[in-house]
Amino acid sequence: MRLRAATPRRSLPSLPIRIAQLPEIALLTFFRSFFQSKIGIGITLGFLALIAIAFAASDITGSSFSGVAGGDRAATVGDTTIGTGALSQAVSNAFEGARRDNPTLTMQRFVASGAIGEVLDGMIDRTAIYEFGKTVGIVASDALVGSELAKIPAFLGPDGNFSDSLYRSVLAQQGLSDAQVRDDIAQGLVAKQVLVPVAFGAVTSASLARHYGELTLERRKGSIAFIESAAFAPKSAPSDAVLSQYFKANASNYIVPERRTIRYAVFTDEAIKSARAPTDAEIQNAYNANKAAYAASETRTVSQVIVPTEAAAKALAAELAGGASLDAAARAKGLLPSRAAVTRAQLSSQASAAVAQAVFVAPSGGLATPARSGLGWHVAKVEAVTARPARSLAEVRGELVEQISAKLKRDALSDFTARIEEELDQGGNLGDVARELGVTPTVTAPLTADGKVFGKPGETVPADLARVLQTVFLMDQEGQAQLAEIEPGKRFVVFEAADIALAAPPPLAQIRSLVTADWARAQGAKAARAAADKAIAAIAKGKPLAEALRVAGAGAARTEAIDASRKEVASQGRVIPPVALLFSMAQKTTKRLEAPRNDGWFVVRLDQIVPGQLAANDPLVGQLARQLGQLSGREYADQFRAALRNEVGVDRNPAALRAVRERLVGTGN
Repeated sequence: MRLRAATPRRSLPSLPIRIAQLPEIALLTFFRSFFQSKIGIGITLGFLALIAIAFAASDITGSSFSGVAGGDRAATVGDTTIGTGALSQAVSNAFEGARRDNPTLTMQRFVASGAIGEVLDGMIDRTAIYEFGKTVGIVASDALVGSELAKIPAFLGPDGNFSDSLYRSVLAQQGLSDAQVRDDIAQGLVAKQVLVPVAFGAVTSASLARHYGELTLERRKGSIAFIESAAFAPKSAPSDAVLSQYFKANASNYIVPERRTIRYAVFTDEAIKSARAPTDAEIQNAYNANKAAYAASETRTVSQVIVPTEAAAKALAAELAGGASLDAAARAKGLLPSRAAVTRAQLSSQASAAVAQAVFVAPSGGLATPARSGLGWHVAKVEAVTARPARSLAEVRGELVEQISAKLKRDALSDFTARIEEELDQGGNLGDVARELGVTPTVTAPLTADGKVFGKPGETVPADLARVLQTVFLMDQEGQAQLAEIEPGKRFVVFEAADIALAAPPPLAQIRSLVTADWARAQGAKAARAAADKAIAAIAKGKPLAEALRVAGAGAARTEAIDASRKEVASQGRVIPPVALLFSMAQKTTKRLEAPRNDGWFVVRLDQIVPGQLAANDPLVGQLARQLGQLSGREYADQFRAALRNEVGVDRNPAALRAVRERLVGTGN
């Protein structure tokens, strides 16, 4: 079974590229930031939520995680210690947040992406700002912290006000104390007071904006060649020892996601056999409680219009008596009649007793005598009369038996499911419950956290289990059966994690062909790099790119000419790395760049730079000046944070960080 899809080959972009609209500020920063980013890291960490509200990670004490070199100190910031327990919890919280977007993400991959370092950097920055604030008298008062707490939606009760009981409940669920939360909010408030003035009001000169604008129009001409690893890969298979060593060194590339099989039994409310029939007394009581509903009643469908005076009502009634329709007569006067079916009690409540009396003494199809309510004078016509005679207990007994039986069955079902939950809580197992229900448990194929059947594209979790899948992946161990509703009051499922396979590489024997192919590509990549270096050396001696590639033994390398501006390249959305490299090189230079996953090496040659030009009155200059001002403010804030770290003093504990890593992903991973 192939554990990861092969990366499709992507051809070099066809150029020239379509010109886009005016560039955003991202266009100006892309080429500078590209080579500073961590290629392959799919998760960018900002402030880390301690709980799923508005808090950022801070120095949480009270964790039992310690016993590493240097104690439980992950880092020291000024006089404040960031504990290993705090760091471990913050990374775990960040991981859980990332898993909401990517359910198959593993802690191993999350940590391998650099998450521990980025989480710690955020904690250090926040603590350093707080320490600096204390030295210069910038603080957050208890009143200010309290006002911020009162704004957090998670703590607001049904009346929209802060609920202390709800606040305490949320903190208890998250294992936090009031002091920890208040300290964290205080740090955030101090950070806002320190950083906002630093970034506020930054401006950029028109000359600098013009320079950047002209850079977006700058054209670069050159060539990109791709030397594939496959062309240099060894033809013979590696020895067992070599392959085993390669697999061990690259095990993280073959990790398969966590899989869980679910054992479950579905039953419906039909499984309840203990519900008894209603007694005569229960039937009589139900009849007596609703006697009004079974009494004789009369409903009249009435069309009416309301006018302000008695004279107007009598005049309209006279028109109707003369043969005019209520609708036509009312509309002619700018009035809109209403029509409704009402009982006498309803009409008395909605209008007045006088109106109800007049309507309910009029004959069907007849006109009621105008009567007054608080709204005005009612002119009404009785369109239809529906009379329902009284119904005796004998006549409604069937309805009452059905209603009471349904309630008795619901009560029996509630008692039954409560008993099952109690049995399971006390150590009962799914098999016993299934035998009691007379159903046979089913076991699923291995499932991943996103609801897919592992190794079977297109297959997903059975519909009956879709609502309980997340619960299964939160279970600590196998055999912890639980009960859940599939369809409220109708369908239920008893389920457990039957087998838990943690995220890990499979045995080498299962993926030998894949690992062998990867090993061969890795060896080919080394030879491809040597060929790229040889080609670059030949170009330095004056040989053109094509001839240099032949000299290097890479004459079959794919080559494409590039002639484009920064703006044209950026308009394509995704800029491939060798094109980005082309726009960071000096004229008449050649560089190499490694392709991802050992696919090969790029040889990038820049022949000519054609400067861009903007007209003196080009509106782009003003636009860029504003955007660059915003970017400058962010840069000032970044530099200020770095200066604060130096001012306050930061000391990381590498041994403690290794211990945190081992605790999160396991020793040796």
